Amino acid sequence: MRVCLIGAGLSGLATAHALKSGGVDFVCLEQSSDVGGIWRRPQAGERGPGYLSLHLNTAKELTGYAGYPMPASYPTYPRHSEVAAYLRSFAEWAGVLDHIETGTTVESVRQEADGSWTVVSVDARGVRASRGFAHVVVASGHNAEPSLPAPPPGSDTFTGRILHALDYRDGGDHAGQDVVVVGLGASAVDIAADLSRHAARTFLSVRRGLHVLPKQLYGMPLDEIARASWWTAMSLSEQRQFVEQALHVIRGSLADYGLPEPDHPLFASAVTISDEILSRIRHGAVVPKPAVERLDGDRVVFADGTSARADAIVYCTGYRMSFPFLPAGCPVGPQGSVELYKRVVAADRPGLYFVGLVRPLGSITRLVEAQSRWIARIVTGDAVLPEPEVMRKEIAAYLGGIAGQYGQTEGASIQVNVEPYLCDLGDV
Repeated sequence: MRVCLIGAGLSGLATAHALKSGGVDFVCLEQSSDVGGIWRRPQAGERGPGYLSLHLNTAKELTGYAGYPMPASYPTYPRHSEVAAYLRSFAEWAGVLDHIETGTTVESVRQEADGSWTVVSVDARGVRASRGFAHVVVASGHNAEPSLPAPPPGSDTFTGRILHALDYRDGGDHAGQDVVVVGLGASAVDIAADLSRHAARTFLSVRRGLHVLPKQLYGMPLDEIARASWWTAMSLSEQRQFVEQALHVIRGSLADYGLPEPDHPLFASAVTISDEILSRIRHGAVVPKPAVERLDGDRVVFADGTSARADAIVYCTGYRMSFPFLPAGCPVGPQGSVELYKRVVAADRPGLYFVGLVRPLGSITRLVEAQSRWIARIVTGDAVLPEPEVMRKEIAAYLGGIAGQYGQTEGASIQVNVEPYLCDLGDV
């Protein structure tokens, strides 16, 4: 076959649709028992970066695929089971299910001397297969390998459970317990809010302040704002001023909630989107605490000298980008940044592409659809890539520019501004 597509979540299904629409012969390998990615895993009881309280943070109108909107009966921010059902129905509508091999794990992807790709996979029956392809598209996501801090002093004495968000499923599993949640990202605030309805006490340990935004400003979903022409016409400083004024009116200072103020300007790091966490803090259901300093038996001691008894600690400290089946150094380069031309193409590995390896403010769907259409054009010969040296220069220029706003980190290298990025893809 011409193309091996890895992953059948939101990004993979968008790619499958684009390839099928372009008349491209392909197979999609999905390790789970059905399509839907992280959205189907909580209900299926599978381990992964999803939990039973998981909802969309982006509005359904912009998260649904073009030409196949989410049902009108869905709320603005559907729960995971509704998103999973929608993705399954999209796969049926797009006619791509016959191309998808579920229960199939990719073991390795290697490039041969002639430029072709060999993909080794194991199916649900344990049968190993080795197949050759002209192109490989990776749409498997990157939130699979948990990132954990160094164990604090006294960890060997702690009598409770230590979990990562990857292992968290439902607040009911911790009913009546005292639980410490570590972090202030999306999973941390979701899990803390969920726990606060079941646990006896819920603490939120925060080392570094982040900007916390509601899902809507001035009655508009954030992803609608991000696509508006009046927003994209603003400079970065004007965008910051616009949002900061709204936040001042809506919630005031984060210090008023017992949270540390961010040490960086708005949009100089990923933001946390939540309608709940500040309300749960205001109601006393979640108690903010500083960083964990050490553990002592059944107690967690914080940096301010206070302590709390804990039955469990849930580390919501993110994930490391991990593609264990790919050649070393791809797509994460030696400096820890994702190095892809237009955030899609591996410049020095012809025939290897990535879909969904971007982090926008707002919905990712339009971005992965645009990426998928471009890849389909490349595969069919309707689009031609520049020479590797030209692609490497574009990558360096992009990383240099994004580092000026977000710093030089792995996460920063996948940040994109929605409308400018879509325009950029439209030019290739």
